[in-house]
Amino acid sequence: MPELPEVQTIVNRLHTDLIGRKIESADLLWERTLVTPKPAHFKKNIVGQRIDSVNRRAKYIVLTLSVDTLLIHLRMSGDILVRDESTPVHKHDRLILHFDNGHYLAFSNMRKFGRVWLTPNPEDVLGKLGPEPLDDNFTAEMLFERLQMHKRQIKPLLLDQKFLAGMGNIYTDEALHLADLHPLTKSDLIKRKQAEILWRSIRDVLKEGIRRNGTSIDWIYRGGDFQNYLKVYGRANEPCFKCGTPIQKMTVGQRGTHFCPQCQIIDGV
Repeated sequence: MPELPEVQTIVNRLHTDLIGRKIESADLLWERTLVTPKPAHFKKNIVGQRIDSVNRRAKYIVLTLSVDTLLIHLRMSGDILVRDESTPVHKHDRLILHFDNGHYLAFSNMRKFGRVWLTPNPEDVLGKLGPEPLDDNFTAEMLFERLQMHKRQIKPLLLDQKFLAGMGNIYTDEALHLADLHPLTKSDLIKRKQAEILWRSIRDVLKEGIRRNGTSIDWIYRGGDFQNYLKVYGRANEPCFKCGTPIQKMTVGQRGTHFCPQCQIIDGV
């Protein structure tokens, strides 16, 4: 948390505030926030650059600057806020970028898990990520072929960012339920038609999550309302909306996993 829809929602919000802004100065308030380069080089290199675009790759926020690229991964508790210079810096702010219009960007990161990279080559960080599930070139056939290349349980495979970029616990549970696939189903046993249904389910769940500004289930991410439309996640012992069977919760790959034992019949464990 945040997952793809939450990160995309943040990116959508930042477009107006950031594009075209010149970075006048930078304050690194917790040095371990920065992966690369070294703090002194970071401050020297980033000052004077303008923000040309704001995008997302997987769960990374990608700020394309006039020279370099700034990558931000929110991890468990990160957030990006743009404030007026008159607003005091918050105690959980780890990185501050001051702009030429009297505002500043704050990377708030209470648990200190989030990380930042300033790099001339973003593929050094992003290059090993899997395909974007909402891209036009990510097809049902591509998903089927990639599933056949592995003999892994489908739930942890979908969470593997090298297999598919941006999926997290909430939206994986929701997509598997929509596709009537048990979380422990072996990926190489999924038939072509099942893969097509899963492909459509993944895309539908993510698009709906974005449309509803993400899922807000705790204090970390606020502003979305997809939590009001979840079919299985967080609904253990409540009736399945499809068949009425109580939703079950188990642990798969050290992650809490919600599913309907009637709709999602196990296959190929």
